[in-house]
Amino acid sequence: MGGTTGLWGAAEAYERYMGRWSRAVAPLFLDWLAPRTGLDWMDLGCGTGVLSEAVARRCAPARLVGLDSAPAFLAEAAARVPQGAFLQGDATDTGQPGAAFDLAVSGLVLNFLPDKPKALAEMARLVRPGGTVALYVWDYAGQMQIMRHFFDAARAIDPDAARFDDGLNAPICRPAPLAAAFAAAGLAAVETTALDIPAAFADFDEYWTPFLGGTGSAPKYCAGLDEATRAAIREALRARLPTGPEGEILLAVRAWGVKGRRPG
Repeated sequence: MGGTTGLWGAAEAYERYMGRWSRAVAPLFLDWLAPRTGLDWMDLGCGTGVLSEAVARRCAPARLVGLDSAPAFLAEAAARVPQGAFLQGDATDTGQPGAAFDLAVSGLVLNFLPDKPKALAEMARLVRPGGTVALYVWDYAGQMQIMRHFFDAARAIDPDAARFDDGLNAPICRPAPLAAAFAAAGLAAVETTALDIPAAFADFDEYWTPFLGGTGSAPKYCAGLDEATRAAIREALRARLPTGPEGEILLAVRAWGVKGRRPG
């Protein structure tokens, strides 16, 4: 993920925090794209290879290239998807030839890229005329309830939590801004969709522990707190989360998908 190595540096911590939900959303995204087999794919900001793995399993690609800035993530992706080629680089300047792919895709990355228009222009450049550019991002401000509950509780205790809240800091993660950004990149036939999955936790500890891993916006914020503030947020969360009779917690998780076609 271009420019985000410091935030997303530990593959194992990311897997505990968001990886399992990422794996559940990726197939829904591919179902929506409904691509034919035998195509050339580029996965920008491939991370640990969650989306690349789903492409390899479901879409029978002729070629699959993943690009990310984090070496630890690339190593995980290469181990997970041996049929892919995983390269270190910047999503805004991949160094790949233009019009070389049928699809340029990205999963849960766009809001972390410092120059979003340039990244989308690069995705459009990479695909052949008539090719597809598509991505998905978490609905941070709405139904990504794992994070929404955390930051709503944290901001009530510590206003500084707003600096880390992607619901505030990533306004592009909504259908209208996503569609507008794709149109500005010169893409046609732009569409958006909601990708919804449930997130079940056996108990509060299963929900809370991944926030202590230090990888991701909320865990990074949590790691910098003094113990008293962290404990206050933990107990506020325990009180507000919907909890079943056996301690189970069931939340909604939504990502927004967007796709467009390169004219020509």
